[in-house]
Amino acid sequence: MSQLPASKPTREIVWPSVVTVISAAILIGAEVFGAAFAGGWALAILFGLDDTGAHILQAVLFALGVLIMVAFIRAAQRIEPFFKRA
Repeated sequence: MSQLPASKPTREIVWPSVVTVISAAILIGAEVFGAAFAGGWALAILFGLDDTGAHILQAVLFALGVLIMVAFIRAAQRIEPFFKRA
């Protein structure tokens, strides 16, 4: 008699949680990245930087915004789990 392999527990996606987190990420991301570009532009004027300096400053602030968004998604996923535990 052959034995069948034990079936793996399936993880079911909790779509309301996924939609909630993605929607919040879009809203917060628009604010974070808008602030990064505007802040880079404003700081470049404040410090008297040329266009290249402004773009570099904007890129640095954009990268900081990416880190903030990753941290947000990870924290939100702990509060609103994406998968049901079987």
